[in-house]
Amino acid sequence: MTDTAAVLAPDIQLIPQDRRPRLGRNVLFSTALSLGVIVAVFHETRGLDLRHLSAMLPASPLFWALFAASYFVTPASEWLIFRRLWGVPASGLLALLRKKVYNELLLGYLGEAYFYTWARRRVALDAAPFGAVKDVAILSAMTGNGVTMVLLAIIVPIMGMARLGVDAAMVAVSLGVLVAISALAMVFRRRVFTLPRQDLVMITQVHLARIAVTTLFNALLWHLVLPQVQLSWWLFLATLRLLVSRLPLIPNKDLLFAGVAVLALVHEQDIGALMTLMAGLILAAHLVLGGALAIRDLAAPEQPA
Repeated sequence: MTDTAAVLAPDIQLIPQDRRPRLGRNVLFSTALSLGVIVAVFHETRGLDLRHLSAMLPASPLFWALFAASYFVTPASEWLIFRRLWGVPASGLLALLRKKVYNELLLGYLGEAYFYTWARRRVALDAAPFGAVKDVAILSAMTGNGVTMVLLAIIVPIMGMARLGVDAAMVAVSLGVLVAISALAMVFRRRVFTLPRQDLVMITQVHLARIAVTTLFNALLWHLVLPQVQLSWWLFLATLRLLVSRLPLIPNKDLLFAGVAVLALVHEQDIGALMTLMAGLILAAHLVLGGALAIRDLAAPEQPA
């Protein structure tokens, strides 16, 4: 090419016209996740008693505002973390909502895999973001384990194992598992964690705040449905639910918690219906949000970077 031609036509890229553009792996991954969510939505919808659920729905606008806030607590807290770490834009909140839906409807930690691929394309980083995503997930589990051990130390002397309806040997083994996991993570923290210490402290603080806010929101939601029950009882039961959900070897955790709630508030006959309502609403929120995001992604798939 002559110098004159180079000046007239700088940086021209020739693209073969006889080849179809290849779909990137990111597009295929996102499309597969969207299709999986749609399948999960249809499958889970069949198990919902929509008539019974609609008859139980509260009419209070405060309830729905608080329910929406409680649903967004986890993705919002994670957005704050990654905003501090990477300067994630506001669009990262939508990616974290997808992460929540994928974890709840498809497979645990599949959402982390999606967010990892999203971050590599959307966030300007000097290094791969896998280490940060891993550290956030590990610290979330460790923080929950630590809170569970503290709650056990507080609740067991007050209530006793027999009144809680929990097998003492099973709780002891579960507690041993939690302690062992946390101890191993601390012993090998230099190999386990990637981020510097100040970032790990910040992440732990955000997780602690998330757990506290979620527990308070659950208690307030239950109180709005059954206002005749003192809020202090709901705070206790919300704390107990957090404890039961973290014990790894306890079977049928939801049934166990419902049984403890009925025993604690034996004069209230609507507790079982309330727990059914909340479980149905959370599942319905996953399905509605997951279906909307899946349809949006299929209509306008993410382009490869």
